[in-house]
Amino acid sequence: MNDPWRVLTPHQATTARSFLDERARERRHLVVYLSGAHAYGFPSPDSDLDLKCVHIAPTGSLVGIIPPTETAESTTIVDGVELDYGSNELSPVLHGVLKGNGNYLERILGDLALVADPLLASARDVVRPTLSRRIARHYIGFARSQLELFDKKPTAKRALYVLRTAATGRHLLVHGTLVTDLSLLGEFIPRETTELMAIKRQAERQELSPELVAPWRARLVAAMAAVDPAVSSSVLPTEPSAAAIGDLDAWLREVRKSHW
Repeated sequence: MNDPWRVLTPHQATTARSFLDERARERRHLVVYLSGAHAYGFPSPDSDLDLKCVHIAPTGSLVGIIPPTETAESTTIVDGVELDYGSNELSPVLHGVLKGNGNYLERILGDLALVADPLLASARDVVRPTLSRRIARHYIGFARSQLELFDKKPTAKRALYVLRTAATGRHLLVHGTLVTDLSLLGEFIPRETTELMAIKRQAERQELSPELVAPWRARLVAAMAAVDPAVSSSVLPTEPSAAAIGDLDAWLREVRKSHW
């Protein structure tokens, strides 16, 4: 795998490393995943750093009277770099993965892991076999919500989010593997997408010209409509197998035993 930090400018990387060093003193990250436009292949110069994480709470704190906080979130601007940080505890994340939560799935299986605990490799090994057609609901639902936002304000970013979400969902259903970068999803996106990405790279909130809105909305609807037919013919099982769930459960128990 290529260095995931490659997608950041030197200034962004320095700022992010310092920020994440501070967060590491607060919790142990299984993974810090760079999501958003950087993961989707169309960052603009003013894109924020969307840092989505999974952390491991000490087992002792989980069995105490006062349970630890399962989520941590903050948005801050440091030296001109906007850092959108969010972290969720391991157990709820794994429950979400079983239900088909694409946000959590992308954190564990995504390419842009800026910070990766040694346990991440084994986490990926036990998560991949749990993939199922349940993911379709997440990707279809998220694409619909992004289309609603596009209708309110037709920016290139919102159009690309619809395309990315629908294409990632279809790729998972057709091939059984996770791909979030639009430049690698050509078989599932309109050929004109490169033009849209060029518009987005000019600025984070670049709106489409009026004559482009209608044709692009039609393309977005078509991309979303193509997800449903992919469900019935998917290479993924309808739901995770009992064996896959058992292996995931056993892995989590071992993590808890060794991280008291």
